Amino acid sequence: MGKQAEDETDTPQEENDRDEAWGLTTHEGEARSAKLREKPARKISYDSQNPFMSDAIFPYLYRTKPSILKASTGIVKLLKHFNWTWVGIFAPDDDSSLGFVQLLKEGIELNGACIKFIEIFSQINVSQKKKINKINETLHKSSTNVIIGHFNSVDAWIFFGRLQFMFMPGKVWIVTSSIDLPLTYPVGFSFKNNTLLFTAVKENIPSFLQFIREVNPIMFPNDTSIKEWWNALCDNKCPENIKKSCNGDEDVYFMSHCENTHFANSNTIYNAVYVLAHALKDMLFSGSGNTTMWDGDRQRLSDYLPWKLHRYLKNVHFKSILGEDITFDENGDLPMDYNFINLIFLPNGTVKPEIVGIYKPYAPPGEDFTINEKVIVWEAAFTQTPPQSRCSQSCSPGYRKLPREGKPICCYDCIPCPDGEISNQTDMDNCMRCPEDQWPNEKRDVCIPKMISFLSHEEPLGIVLIFLSLFFFLITAVILGIFIKYRDTPIVRSNNRNLSYILLVSLILCFVCSLIFVGHPVEVTCILQQTAFGITFSISLSSVLAKTITVVMAFQTTKPGSKLRKWLGSKVSYSIVLSCSLLQVLLCLVWLGTAPPFPHHNIQSEIGTILIECNEGSTIAFYCVLGYLGFLAGISFIVAFLARNLPNSFNEAKHITFSMLVFCSVWVSFIPTYLSTRGKYMVAVEIFAILASGSGILGCIFIPKCYIILLRPDRNNRKYITKI
Repeated sequence: MGKQAEDETDTPQEENDRDEAWGLTTHEGEARSAKLREKPARKISYDSQNPFMSDAIFPYLYRTKPSILKASTGIVKLLKHFNWTWVGIFAPDDDSSLGFVQLLKEGIELNGACIKFIEIFSQINVSQKKKINKINETLHKSSTNVIIGHFNSVDAWIFFGRLQFMFMPGKVWIVTSSIDLPLTYPVGFSFKNNTLLFTAVKENIPSFLQFIREVNPIMFPNDTSIKEWWNALCDNKCPENIKKSCNGDEDVYFMSHCENTHFANSNTIYNAVYVLAHALKDMLFSGSGNTTMWDGDRQRLSDYLPWKLHRYLKNVHFKSILGEDITFDENGDLPMDYNFINLIFLPNGTVKPEIVGIYKPYAPPGEDFTINEKVIVWEAAFTQTPPQSRCSQSCSPGYRKLPREGKPICCYDCIPCPDGEISNQTDMDNCMRCPEDQWPNEKRDVCIPKMISFLSHEEPLGIVLIFLSLFFFLITAVILGIFIKYRDTPIVRSNNRNLSYILLVSLILCFVCSLIFVGHPVEVTCILQQTAFGITFSISLSSVLAKTITVVMAFQTTKPGSKLRKWLGSKVSYSIVLSCSLLQVLLCLVWLGTAPPFPHHNIQSEIGTILIECNEGSTIAFYCVLGYLGFLAGISFIVAFLARNLPNSFNEAKHITFSMLVFCSVWVSFIPTYLSTRGKYMVAVEIFAILASGSGILGCIFIPKCYIILLRPDRNNRKYITKI
């Protein structure tokens, strides 16, 4: 069995009937795979890892060294664990290695990482100086700090040894190979601790180590390799009981077996032989209980093999002497674990292979990959541990990746998240939008509740407006008290005393209703704000209109033969006030019945703020109320303006003209200002308009009269009032 079996000549009968355990070099394996397609013999391979030799194409192939597909998955998990997203790959040009590179490339890219370069070299001429120089130049210039090397043969290792990777600072090598490494190195070489070896788990075969160290070349006179191993016993590192006395002329094998505890494919060969033995045993003793089906008189055991052995190989299952569970999976591979080994070059010239992790391809997810970062020894040249290998620096939380045009996905720029979005992890492709009631913090890595904004009683703006409202309320109340106290004086009686009372009371209500606008909006206050404002101001303007009309009618009645004398009286004035006010009340009732105002959380107008405000409900109704007030003010202004040149005894028309001019000016400027503001400032604008227009009426109509009553009582007489 073994490689030598490949050179045997098959008889025609044997052509399709052979069952072998074999191990080939890569190029021999490629030739053998073509042969396997032509004749479906049962094969047990202890060295082939070609991922393309699947169960579908080679249903009679069994491997005690699993497909390299498993190894590629383990390396991808290692890259993902350390977040190495920018790597390079070296591999020979055989089919198995190229298949490994393709699978590895797909796995790396599937996990969002990128490959800087892939260098394929020929194993036929591993000493090409030009190629080696080119690869070394690529290594030195490359921006990647992690390089994966796949070396599956001695020839590949020779090429690998000519590279300068062991001396390169700042680079991490991940090497896949089943070939044994020496446990010593020349002390003068400044090797770096930058290599992670990824290899199948190897167990110690009982008594094999003793045998391999003591084997005598006399037993194999024609095998030159045995002589090399025998000469290796001259090494001073060999134990005294097996160390050989040498005269110095022997060529010592460069890899001393006195240092090694595992030897290449010894485990897989061991398992292959036992698999075949157990399959033969199961087949030969598969009859009825204790009876064997093998007749000792038969001269050829192979007569029983061709059509039966495949089934027994497929179902073989036993515990090896090493305690391993030996069985084949659905692809004909023997389940096997892999070790991650950190090669530590000690100052005394020895190499310490430290197992730092394990990959179990057949374990459940989450239990298949473990690594102990604490025991890994990194070289001093690394600025941080574990080392980093990225095309671009990580994007911190609060930023997202912006791919660079024409570059791999791992090469990107970091840009801040836009308004209203966050990223709470590193290297996020897209930012996440915050919920409507939340907003990003300053770093844009977490959503925080938005600020609640409304015109509060406690903030300076609210306090100032409250103070002004109370101030005008008190002024108006004082003026009302003065008018009541001096109600029988000529100046009070001559300007329709009762209408003055109504106007002053309505102004008091106007100043009081402005207080409703301050504070947290609720349903009741939202309804009262606009309706109370609209009704109280309509009473004020109706009273002003009634006073204006009264002044005009009073002048007209002084003319001889005037027919207006019968209309001159308090009933007409009260009718004007009542009818004009009731029309506004009707408008407000329709408004409340159709689309009343309501509290509204405005989350769109200001960044990072929730504006709690009163929504008008019906914009049309709101502007109808304002329009009606404007209509009353306009009529009053026109009538008063036309009566401005009446005799001085009726000079109240001039005061009304100025008051309506102030009122109209305030509310005309209010509309664009109101529409251009939001939140508490919009409320403040409306309060200011109420206070300004109310104080305008108060100041223009009543302050001159109070001046005469309090400061110029000599003018408060009938003679002065009726003087022309």
